[in-house]
Amino acid sequence: MNSVIETIQGHRSIRSFTDTPVSKEQLDTIIASGISASSSSLLQVVSIIRVTDQDKRAKLAQLAGNQAYVESAAEFLVFCIDYQRHYAMNPNVKPEFMELTLIGAVDSGIMAQNCLLAAESIGLGGVYIGGLRNAPDEVDALLDLPPYTAVLFGMCLGEPDQDPQLKPRLSPQVIVHENSYQPLDHALIEQYDQTMLEYYRSRSSNAKQQGWSEQITTKLSQESRPYMLDYLQRKGLAKR
Repeated sequence: MNSVIETIQGHRSIRSFTDTPVSKEQLDTIIASGISASSSSLLQVVSIIRVTDQDKRAKLAQLAGNQAYVESAAEFLVFCIDYQRHYAMNPNVKPEFMELTLIGAVDSGIMAQNCLLAAESIGLGGVYIGGLRNAPDEVDALLDLPPYTAVLFGMCLGEPDQDPQLKPRLSPQVIVHENSYQPLDHALIEQYDQTMLEYYRSRSSNAKQQGWSEQITTKLSQESRPYMLDYLQRKGLAKR
């Protein structure tokens, strides 16, 4: 196993950071690594907003569900779908197609993961903040996003001030299908539920008494930000 694979497989979400700032050289490296990510047809439809204003940080922390580390992390980046620059180059572009929204979301995820892996490879840590989508209109207004752009998620970065355990993942036997989709092996899910229960019992905080399958199916049985489609369409995206 080489150092790249060790970094990838050693990923843990970090939610507590020291006061040590991220240097300009480190941040430049992280951003350059993100920009180097794959881009569908070289469309390059992602923008990153680096939020350094502390008042805005505090407001974003609140809007994201009172996640204090949004305010306290050394760096906070917001990843957005961005077709505004393409529209500014040529108003004949048609950003309203759902396919382009999907491309923007996929490319944003790829770029962000490059950024996070780069950060982790130089000893930093971070966590994704999907909670920005709790209040997309408010976040959008706070960041002055123009038409044909949309907020997707944030990312906290900084020097870790915690050393959490690795969180177990589903087995490749569940995730990987060969040639065609295979029926779910419930025995493998039961094994994973037991693994997760043991993991939660060993944690010093946020202990849970449910297995993974019960937690996740309960979550998926509820509404999931039903206002997001309207938000995207108001921004000129995902209309058809």
